[in-house]
Amino acid sequence: MKSCLISLCLSIAFLACKSSNEKSLLVTAKPIDAYVKGDVLVGPSVLNDPDRFVWGASVIKDGGKYHMLYSTWECGDSLPAFGDSWVLHSKIAYATSDFPDKGFEFEKIILEGRTLSGDSLAWDAQMVHNPHIKKFNNKFYLYYIGSKDPGKPLEGVSGFNLNKRNRVQQSQKIGVIEFDSFENLIAGNFKRPDNPLITPRTRVKPNDVINPSPKGTITKPDNLIVVNPSVVQRPFDGKFLLYFKGNIYTPHWRGVHGVAISDNPNGPFTPTNDYVFDIKMDDGSIASAEDPFVWYHQSHKQFYVVLKDFSGIITKNKPGLAILKSKDGIVWTKPQNSFFMKKELILKNGDTIKANRLERPQLLIDNQGYPITLYCASSIVNVSPRKDGTSFNVQIPLNIADFE
Repeated sequence: MKSCLISLCLSIAFLACKSSNEKSLLVTAKPIDAYVKGDVLVGPSVLNDPDRFVWGASVIKDGGKYHMLYSTWECGDSLPAFGDSWVLHSKIAYATSDFPDKGFEFEKIILEGRTLSGDSLAWDAQMVHNPHIKKFNNKFYLYYIGSKDPGKPLEGVSGFNLNKRNRVQQSQKIGVIEFDSFENLIAGNFKRPDNPLITPRTRVKPNDVINPSPKGTITKPDNLIVVNPSVVQRPFDGKFLLYFKGNIYTPHWRGVHGVAISDNPNGPFTPTNDYVFDIKMDDGSIASAEDPFVWYHQSHKQFYVVLKDFSGIITKNKPGLAILKSKDGIVWTKPQNSFFMKKELILKNGDTIKANRLERPQLLIDNQGYPITLYCASSIVNVSPRKDGTSFNVQIPLNIADFE
């Protein structure tokens, strides 16, 4: 599986240009320090755990160290397979490294479903997932999703046929924890929110839906669930934009996105009715996507988002990671090249590994808006039916070049 130079140069690339005199940005992936061991990648550029599944990670630099918050949960023959266990058992763990792209080591679980501490009624009682760490005004904000089991409806009521896994999945919402330092986070010196930041305004689905909206309700972007938080401050008015994914059914499932706006990083956030990242299919429907990471590029004076494209409509190629751009954070368009990354990983030994899953992209951004490292949840096998922890988070160093 030897890769060629062209594969290396094109594995991540985007041209963010609008006119001939506007600056463009080319980002290419460097090889990662990892190797294949059985059905998983291991090595300095990979975070995995034989006792747990490892998934999406968010990283920030503080005090000379790189701090990672990531989703994880126990695995084993007595536990559900990946496709169910992430919904039922996900926790958020903490790891650190002296480097942005390697050497992360687990330190402790810092957040778990509150039912494990005796509170089965909390909005995040069952699970916590999708960590997204940001720093605003010298405080840290850990955005995450949580959920609980609302209970089995009575026979004849919508949702009666759903199992616990799907009831919990349909109840996912976004919350935030504010803390002053990582020392306080590790020590548990923070207050968990009693209520989520945002909850779905519509609950429309053809069948099997918990607490459905009245018949005829028009779906909003925050339909059924709100997950995959990504938060950025808009420089020209200081507003905080919280991007999220909802689910719509037209008639089949697809992920769509919306944005909520606040004057403060911990809310209150008010969702708009705008669909964002709304690239259209040939039939006029929105292309299914998820896992957005949004940032503002100071030099280019525009927003970018990297997200998972299920269909290849956004990348204009194949399913993979796509990139879009925006001047105001609301209206999004494709750059000249909207394909950000193929579902493959290039190793230092020259091998190119096809990834079965490469998603939940999060970036480490420098103070000018340039990406430094890409973090992705990944597997090289179909992880959904597995019980053996064959998932990992990969840290991909990036090369950046500006040109006219």
